[in-house]
Amino acid sequence: MLQNLAMYKAKKRRIYLDYASASPVLATAIRAMRTTEKLVGNPSAIHAEGVAAKRALNDARERIAGVFGIKARELVFTPSLTAANSLAVIGFAQSLPSMVGTHWIVDTIEHPSIGECFHEIERMGGVVSYVAPDARGIITPAAVCDVLRPETVFVSVGWANSEIGIIQPLADIARALRVHEQTHRTRIAFHTDVGQAPLYESTLIHSLGVSLASFGSNKMYGPHGIGALYVRGDMGLRPVVYGGAQEKGWWSGTENVALATGFASACAEMVRHRHTEAIRVKKLRDHLAQRLCASIPDARVNGDLRCALPHILNVSIPGISGEYLALALDHAGIAVSTKSACREGETASHVVASLCGVSTDAWRASHTIRFSLGRGTKKRDIEYVVIVLSALVSARK
Repeated sequence: MLQNLAMYKAKKRRIYLDYASASPVLATAIRAMRTTEKLVGNPSAIHAEGVAAKRALNDARERIAGVFGIKARELVFTPSLTAANSLAVIGFAQSLPSMVGTHWIVDTIEHPSIGECFHEIERMGGVVSYVAPDARGIITPAAVCDVLRPETVFVSVGWANSEIGIIQPLADIARALRVHEQTHRTRIAFHTDVGQAPLYESTLIHSLGVSLASFGSNKMYGPHGIGALYVRGDMGLRPVVYGGAQEKGWWSGTENVALATGFASACAEMVRHRHTEAIRVKKLRDHLAQRLCASIPDARVNGDLRCALPHILNVSIPGISGEYLALALDHAGIAVSTKSACREGETASHVVASLCGVSTDAWRASHTIRFSLGRGTKKRDIEYVVIVLSALVSARK
């Protein structure tokens, strides 16, 4: 064990296991961006330089849309996944004649960029119902149906949770919503935060049954600083940023052609390697889970790995805070998270808290660490992580 530790320290090699927070940008995406960075025109300008920039932007939009099985005209570029979520939720709210009497549904394990939007919906006068997952981490159609009302106008459920990786049955929830619509002669907007699910799930967006879907390039090995929103048909969204007519008037500001091109390139590369990479990282994730639970018997896996994305493992270890372990692992050259990086200042995971409720397992929420694997993860990295983490836990007992 000491020889392995000495080897890593001597090489000063860091192990990055926080791909769920931000993935490194692929070399192919960087090369694509360097090419389009040379375009000087504004895509909204009518001169030759502007036309060239517009052509590159539209090409990127078409390539991304093709990957997800949607139409290019249904894809709106935004500055981030968070911005896309805000446009979907708040943009829909602003399109309504009145918020009075409207009912909204969201699950309790959503990313903060969704959760904060629904807190704003409540401030705007809407009524929000929060749906908790079952013990596996799944938001069941039955749980959503239990809170549906005739006045329900909007439902948001993430495709796969970013902390525990659980894949949600969106198509089943969508079918339940359609039945409710037919019964009450209403219309419900169904939104999903796509997150990292497309990295390993080949399901096309149309087959999910959603009307709005938010994307983030930085979750898919693309450049940071760009996202997108899928808008099915005429959703009547209103802009949340004013000042221009870009992106059908839904998001003002000159589009970043280079970032869009990098996003498209990353998507194309993702599709080429999706199947083989899913198999590879699942083997590593399962090996990590097995080795950790064997060396640390008190460790608890959060969520059902059989229903999860193949690269995420969330565990809780009693008696040691997740924050301490994350910092200690970082000191040893290993990057992990305790929860969503966007929840700065919180000491417990709201996702794991929702899984445990007020049971005797409630301690798990403040003792979590999340390992998220990626293209650069090797088996020797997993072995080193187990050695270091086991040593840290033993030293604290």
